[in-house]
Amino acid sequence: MNESTKERVSPVRVAVVQFDPQVGMENRERNLRHGLSMALQAVEGGANLIVLPELANTGYLFTSRQEAFEHAEGVPNGPSVQVWMDFAKKHDVYLVAGVAERDGMQLFDTAVLLGPEGFIGKYRKAHLWNLEKLWFTPGNLGFPVFDTPIGRIGLLICWDIWFPEVPRILAQQGADIICSVNNWVWTPPPLFDETGKCMASYLTMTAAHVNNVFIAAANRVGTDRGERFLGCSLIAGTNGWPIGEVAPSEGETIVCADIDLVSARSAPIWNSLNDLPRDRRTDLYDSMLGYTGHSAFPR
Repeated sequence: MNESTKERVSPVRVAVVQFDPQVGMENRERNLRHGLSMALQAVEGGANLIVLPELANTGYLFTSRQEAFEHAEGVPNGPSVQVWMDFAKKHDVYLVAGVAERDGMQLFDTAVLLGPEGFIGKYRKAHLWNLEKLWFTPGNLGFPVFDTPIGRIGLLICWDIWFPEVPRILAQQGADIICSVNNWVWTPPPLFDETGKCMASYLTMTAAHVNNVFIAAANRVGTDRGERFLGCSLIAGTNGWPIGEVAPSEGETIVCADIDLVSARSAPIWNSLNDLPRDRRTDLYDSMLGYTGHSAFPR
């Protein structure tokens, strides 16, 4: 039986939503509603797992900690998270989105996972980029993986993908898919290769390949207070190659892919002699890299 005729045991249509949220309290309602209008388009196209960008409701380029604090909200009781939760319940889908989280006097760059059952969990960004270090506290929740009816879902945020330990730890805990919420910014050139992909595209593809895990990466586009963003949202298969198109560097769009989510659990077995989890030399490097703090999940 070939792949096209196999019965899918966990069929999922994944959608990553690439749009242009703008910072400023006056833009919050528009950011929230516009992101959800695009998410609704994905639902109407059959998606049941939808990924929005980092800080999807607030925009990105804060100018002070006070401004970041004003934009932030509690999780899961904040107004944006409640609206996203209602959307997930109403449409019977799973939704991942980035939000500025306020917890007492601390701020976190957070990704939330919501589903038909309500709030499922959150991840706080471990690796802060540039000015984020002035507003946010580094994440303190580790790298959780959430078991859902459609499969095991891990989360990471933007700069995290430059640290190979993050997707590896998520994969070792049995993630079937990693949802990556991003604000990939323009950096010194070259920014894109001849195919239109940026370095973050290749890092996402590489992480999917070496961990044999699906990665759905939603980035934003546009310009926010003079900072430009790279686009290039994509969904990478367990072999690392994009499933379908990689989004362009400009323009709001939705990228969708049909996958058998839990097929990731058998993907690491390449042949009788090579199996990525089995071939890891944990005797040499687990104690250095911290993997022992996150229990491996048998595939």
